[in-house]
Amino acid sequence: MGEARRAFVTGTSTGIGRVISLALARIGYDVAIAELETDWLRELLAHPDFSGRNIVPVRLDLREEASIDAAFDHALQQLGEIDLLVNNAGRALHKPVVDVTWSEWDDIMNSNLKGAFFLSKRFGQYCVARGRPGNIVSMASTHGVIGIANRSVYGISKAGVAHMTRMLAIEWAEHGIRANAIAPTTVLTPSREKLLSDPKVRQAMLERMPTRRFATPEEIAGAVIYLDSPAAASITGHTLLVDGGLTAY
Repeated sequence: MGEARRAFVTGTSTGIGRVISLALARIGYDVAIAELETDWLRELLAHPDFSGRNIVPVRLDLREEASIDAAFDHALQQLGEIDLLVNNAGRALHKPVVDVTWSEWDDIMNSNLKGAFFLSKRFGQYCVARGRPGNIVSMASTHGVIGIANRSVYGISKAGVAHMTRMLAIEWAEHGIRANAIAPTTVLTPSREKLLSDPKVRQAMLERMPTRRFATPEEIAGAVIYLDSPAAASITGHTLLVDGGLTAY
């Protein structure tokens, strides 16, 4: 890839964010790995795939403006430049609409949408001020594309992420900043494996997808790498569905 690229990835202690961070490091990226508490990153920091790379642990609470500013400043100082922002961190809520509280709505929206917007804003300001290109990849969801019971707030927040992506792409195209999103179906992370330990639940979810298989974290990481590659230079404002055909019905 030539000169090392530098990425800022949020929500990296487990699951998809962890795998994205490792995948980027394996192909030569230096990476700022952000999490609510840096103590949660100790195991990840010791991973052999990070050997020889500049890996920067960053504390980040997307619900706090001051935390976003401090985290971005720290990552930038330690990496020197930032080429790629991956908005992966998010919170889920499995609850009927009639039981959702005001505070739960705020918590999900602030984490999944508001925080991603203002971190993206900070990245965009940095790129524009320095006259340099940049790339944003945000994690949306199939729940933001099609309706499903008991996932209303999460789905609405992820639909917002997809539309945020379009807005940023249009506004920043003239500055060489691309913005795309990835909308996965169920991804076989360790936490999701526990949820799917019930054979009936697992089968019911598989039957919704034409491919009859779940996505893997590695496939999502591969989509991030593609969207940040020269092969995707003409792709912006797009939400890439990695969903086994779920939304094709």
